Amino acid sequence: MLKQLERAEQKWGGANTLIDQWLNHRRKLLINYCQIAGLPPYEAIDKSLPAFKSVKEFCDLLVDYVSEGHFEVYDRVVTACEKNGESSQALAQTIVPKISETTDMALDFNDKYTSASDDKILYQLDKDLSSLGDAMETRFQLEDQLLEVLHSKYSA
Repeated sequence: MLKQLERAEQKWGGANTLIDQWLNHRRKLLINYCQIAGLPPYEAIDKSLPAFKSVKEFCDLLVDYVSEGHFEVYDRVVTACEKNGESSQALAQTIVPKISETTDMALDFNDKYTSASDDKILYQLDKDLSSLGDAMETRFQLEDQLLEVLHSKYSA
């Protein structure tokens, strides 16, 4: 996912303030994900579970990221697509509902870990992070299609 992000930053970075901000927030989310998942380069030497507080902080970033997409970025892209032809509009109408599916998974993850009363829930974290990681990868691919539209309509 970090490689995909680097390609997105190379392709669209610097072209639009909104895109730059969004990609920066994606980077923070991915770094935090790798840290709590114990993925390179953040592998834990002792293979212990992350602190419950760290998981909750990740949940905050996750909710902020998905909210930013839905309430700021997607609206601008959909508006641009509506103004720039039926093919662009059809693309947005196809992609945004698919992204919403990944939002549901992210919000379910958040609800599960932020409403937990004790850290025993962390025993389920590896499985849940794996599922969430798959959903995030799908989401980023779909978002990159929207970034392409935003870039082509707002940059020049």
